[in-house]
Parts: sequence; structure tokens; C-alpha cells
Amino acid sequence: METLDAEEEPSKKRGLPKLLLHIFFHIFLISYFIAATVVYITYDSNTRKCISPSSSDEPESSNNTANATDSDGDSEDETKFKAFILCKINWCHGYGFLIFIFVTFYILWLYYWVFKPFIGQKLYDEKIDPALDKWIEFSRRRIISLIMLLIVIVLAVAYLIFECRDDMKKLVGLGGPVVFLLIGFAASKHHKAIPWRIVTHGILGQLLLGILCLRLAFGRDFFDCAGEKVTIFLNFAGHGARFVYGDRICDEFVFAFAILAVIFFFSVVTSCLYYLGVMQFILGAFGFLLQSMVGTTVCESVNAAGNVFLGMSESPLLIRPYIDILTRSELHTICTSGYATVAGTVLGAYISFGASPAYLITASVMAAPASLAFSKLFYPETEESQTRSENIQLEKSPDTSILDAAISGAAAALMIVLGIVSNIIAFLAMVYFFSAVIEWSLEMLGQEEITLLYLLSKMFVPLVFIMGVPSYDCERIGLVVAEKTFINEFVAYKHLGELIKEKKVDSRSAGIATFALCGFANPGSLGILIAALSAMAPSRRSDITQVAVRAFFAGSFVSFTSASLAGILIQERDLHTISNRFSRFLESHTSVDDIEHQMLTV
Repeated sequence: METLDAEEEPSKKRGLPKLLLHIFFHIFLISYFIAATVVYITYDSNTRKCISPSSSDEPESSNNTANATDSDGDSEDETKFKAFILCKINWCHGYGFLIFIFVTFYILWLYYWVFKPFIGQKLYDEKIDPALDKWIEFSRRRIISLIMLLIVIVLAVAYLIFECRDDMKKLVGLGGPVVFLLIGFAASKHHKAIPWRIVTHGILGQLLLGILCLRLAFGRDFFDCAGEKVTIFLNFAGHGARFVYGDRICDEFVFAFAILAVIFFFSVVTSCLYYLGVMQFILGAFGFLLQSMVGTTVCESVNAAGNVFLGMSESPLLIRPYIDILTRSELHTICTSGYATVAGTVLGAYISFGASPAYLITASVMAAPASLAFSKLFYPETEESQTRSENIQLEKSPDTSILDAAISGAAAALMIVLGIVSNIIAFLAMVYFFSAVIEWSLEMLGQEEITLLYLLSKMFVPLVFIMGVPSYDCERIGLVVAEKTFINEFVAYKHLGELIKEKKVDSRSAGIATFALCGFANPGSLGILIAALSAMAPSRRSDITQVAVRAFFAGSFVSFTSASLAGILIQERDLHTISNRFSRFLESHTSVDDIEHQMLTV
């Protein structure tokens, strides 16, 4: 008894400082929120920080003129003048964002410390878990899955036909998703094992997210804000990069130094979050939610959600401890999600080229569920997964302190970056070598200026046609999509901007192309992803290389499906906005060589 009492006393002493820190944190947070509320209420919104100089000089007439000339919300006054964050409530900035963080934090805190221990666990064990098990068992039956797929297809087609009531030519875009699904089925690794429930829910999720982002202003604003916050967070890596490499290298966007510096920063952050137990909580919560809704495993679901804003080499860091135990199908899903989306770090580059930020984020958001659907269509699961919500072992960090976690995260990132640099050099060199051989061979036959890219672009003409591109623009848009697929998306966006400026393609073709180009499926990215995953799990390199090429095509079809749906859902006025942004960018850069240099270096 004495020994037990002696053991309990040190444990109580260790728990007391944590309790005091917990109480102090809540006192500080609530006090800060009250102080910020008082400051916001008492702040004078009529100061110079809140009123644009131009609007104060020219009250009504100038405002009406500005509204008429800048219908897309990108007026010159807004770019020159920025109101102080306390001038008005903005849910993405300032006091409005503080309210959102405060309320969200305490909802989660009450759930974790009050609801879950006393009510939630019992409710889950007795009611929710049995109901979910019955639903999952019911929906996994093959005949039920096929019936659900047919119902979803009928409802989706009916809605999309309704969207085409003003322009029946848009109905051609309905052929895109159907053809891509049929190609996926024909190229499937295991035809009889295709999980139609996951395919059904993934495509339905893609359509619903497209409606939410393209037709509802709230959804577009929400994802736009989320993308902006992630980009701001990741851009802090630039401060460290500038200190080490210098301003000149970073300003010129040298890929190996300026762009890949993000991997060091994000690797350290995730390593620290693993040490604190935050990542384990996120994996468990998101994994359970997405597995219940879509049917994929925890790691697949979390990686797909992370790829909405993170890059293909950063997002797998979220699940780095589990990559060694993933099945081949799960590795294929990780690769597909990486190819189907773009990173928040390059969204700023695309936007600076003239692309619409709202539609770039929409394309990445729509790709998340679709990447799960197409990955399981191309490579169904035939092994027993060890990362389902009911059997995953959420590992604790082996680091001894948060400083140790930060150092180990930076060291792990070094190998990832070295692998990425070496692979992208080798892959792109091989692509350009084969292109030069084919060009030389054709020149020997008297055929000049026919390149590998030109020949491959002819393959994309029927592909972009079923995406909804008008027949008179198919050849030009086909070449743009081929550039994206066999070089990279930066070169493709540059070419698309030139076509728009010269009025060689109409606004609908440009809108569809904007979505089709928004993805990392290109030869350089193939090398980057193989290198990144191999550095995280060296023992799985052979498996990663086996599934990477198949995932490359699956990721491409995800982007093409998003483009087909977007061509139907986007309104005509929004398509003109896309064209205007590209045109304004190109008009502001008189030197085409400068534009090409900027895009290629990024």
C-alpha cells in the first residue's frame, strides 16, 4: 500500500503543472478575445485607414464607374488601397476570423473534454457504430453498389441536362466523365474487385463540390479563404530560404532552392505535430469521417484531403509513419491524389499568370473525392489494409522533445529534397531526349517542325472534344493539354494565355482548359513523387514505381473529369472573367520572353 501511495504522489505532482497551464491558457485566450472585441467595437471606422482616398474624393460617380468597369471585383482601387482589418468584419481576416477560430476551438474543446467522455463514447458504442457497420455492410454488396451507381448517374445526368437548358451544346461535356470511367474500367488492375461504392461516392462528391464552389458564393469564398491561409502559412518558408540562399535566387524562383524550401518547413511542422499528438488526432477524426462517407482507408482519406492545398511531396508527410505498411492499392491512391491536384504554394504562381484563384481552388477541391474514385477504379484493393479506422495503430513519435522532433523532421526533409531534384533532372532530360530523336528522325524524311509534342497533341483532340470544348477550338486546346501532360502546367498556362489574348479560343474553351491544366500529372512530377515517397519509405520503392505510372493516367482523368463538369456548371459571365484575367496579365507584360522566363523558372 505504501508503495502504491508513493507512485500516486509523483503522478499527481506531474499532473498539477499541466492543469495550471491548461487553466492559464484558457484565461489568456478568453481575456485576449474580450480585449479584441472591445477594441473592435470602439474602433472608429471613419479613419483614413478605412476609407479609400479615391472614394473620398469622388463619392458616387467614381464608385458607379468603378463598379461598371470592374465587374469581376478586381478593381484598381482595391489593389492599391487595403482597408485596416478592424474597419469591418471579414470572416477570412481580422476580427471575423478571430471569432471563427475562437468558436471552433471551444466547440472542439467541449466535445473532447465534456461530451465525448460522458456522453459521446457511450452514444457511439451503442448507436452510431452499429448503424455505420450495418450501412457499410449493406452498401458494399455488389448489386446494391451497382444500383446506387445507376441512381447517382441518373440524378447527376438529369441535373447536368437541366444546367444545359440555355445552351444544349454543353451536353457534349456529359460524354467526358462517362468515357473516362469506361477507360478506367477497361484499364483496371482487377476488374472483379472494383469497389463501386467508393467510385459512386467519389464521383458524386466531385459533382457536389463543383456545385458548391461554382454555383454558390459561400462555398467559393470558404475554399478561397482556406487556400489563402494555407498559402500564407507555407510562404513563411521563404524567409528561411532567403536567409540561406539569398534574395536573388529566391526572386528568380530557382526550383531546387526557392520552391523546395517549403518541404523543409512543412516536414518540421508535421514532425512537431506528431510529437504533440495533434496529427494522430487529425488522422483519427478525418479518417473515420471520410471512411464512413466514401469508404477509403484513413491514410488514403487524409492524404486526399491534404492534397487540396498541399503539394504531392508535402501531403504524404502527414502519413509518413504509415507509408511502410500501405498496400499497393493504397500507394496507388496516394500517387493519384498527388497527380490530380496542385499545391497551395504554386497557386500564387498560377494566379500571377492570370488564372482565376477561385477556379484553381475549385479544381483542386473537386479533385479530392474524384482521385479516390479513379484510383480505386484503376487499382482496386485486393489486400488486407492495416490503416482502416478500426485497426490502424496511431503511432507515437519516437522523438524525446519537441526540439528533437523539429531536428528529425528537417533531416528527413533533406533526403526528400535531394531525391526530388535528382529525379526531376533525369526525367525531364529523358523526355526532351526522346523528343529530339523523333524530331531528327522526321527531318530525315523531309518533315520539318514536327515534334513529339505535336504528334501527341493530336491524341488529345477527341479527348478535349468530349470534355465540352467546341470543335473549332479542339486542336488548339488539345495542344495546350498535351503541353501540360508532357512538359508541365506552367508552359501550358502560358500558351493558353497567349491564345486568349490573340482571341484564338473562346471563353468556354479557356474555362474548360483552366480546369484541365490544374494538376501535377506530368513527367517531372512523376519523378518528384517517386523520389519523395521512396525517401519516406525506402523499402517500398519497387512497389511505388510499379503503381506510379498507372496513377499518372488516373490523376490525369480526374482533372479531365473536373473540366467536363466545370464546362457545364460555370456561367457565361464567369467564363469571361477567366479570359479577362489572362488578358490583363499578358497586357501588363510587354515582353513575351519575360513571361516565358517567369513561368519556366517557377
